[in-house]
Amino acid sequence: MRVLTLDPADLRGDCANCFGLCCVALPFAASADFAVDKRAGTPCRNLQDDHRCGIHARLRQRGFTGCTVYDCFGAGQRVSQVTFGGQDWRTGSAEDARRMFDVFPVVRQLHELLWYLTEALTLPAARPVHADLRRLLKKTEELAAGSPQELARLDVGAHRQEVGAVLMQASELTRAGLRGRRKDRRGADLMGARLKGADLRGISLRGAYLIAADLTGADLRGADLLGADLRDADLTDTDLTDAFFLTQPQLNAARGSEKTRLPGSLARPTHWAARA
Repeated sequence: MRVLTLDPADLRGDCANCFGLCCVALPFAASADFAVDKRAGTPCRNLQDDHRCGIHARLRQRGFTGCTVYDCFGAGQRVSQVTFGGQDWRTGSAEDARRMFDVFPVVRQLHELLWYLTEALTLPAARPVHADLRRLLKKTEELAAGSPQELARLDVGAHRQEVGAVLMQASELTRAGLRGRRKDRRGADLMGARLKGADLRGISLRGAYLIAADLTGADLRGADLLGADLRDADLTDTDLTDAFFLTQPQLNAARGSEKTRLPGSLARPTHWAARA
């Protein structure tokens, strides 16, 4: 089975080449992010026969903010077009559909790791671990290219731990030489924290809870933001230049402005412009 090249487009969702997998395979519960409950394996009520969302342009207004935040890192088109060879879950067997829905979250995790590994290889200071990063990148590609049976058996958690250890080394090497480096705040509870204008250069905020935190005008250059929860965090005028392990879903979950400075690999969320 072929391995996708690491063109950036391969690690971003391409809904036109997916069978609406995130709208079927994943569950969600009625909350601030979703207007209704939905069980895993059940199509969202807004999913049309052509696999497109019937309210795509009005998701936030209709109570489906969670959909606008989500990104599959390209797992949707891979599972649809490569893993299952273009077999639509609507027209295949019920067993094939179940297998497709089970495999999709696994491939999504692997593609997220591919995103981090690819980015880590662009960090010059992480050169001492580039060989390990390349090895894990190749291994992760091979795992993601596995058959449905192989993917179903994969212990993706163990692989994440192996990758995470090397990403941690890359982070330490990169932040070690930054001016103004702050202490490690991994997993810190910073929900609602008042960090307006704070100098947070080179800080590690891995897995930190920054829900609704005020980061207006803060300096996060060179910060490690892997897994940081930025839901409803205010990034107005924040400097995220050279922040690393930041993903599009994290930005989509936050609030920001036209003056928020972003890493070049990420796009300014459209709802930020609407808010400005």
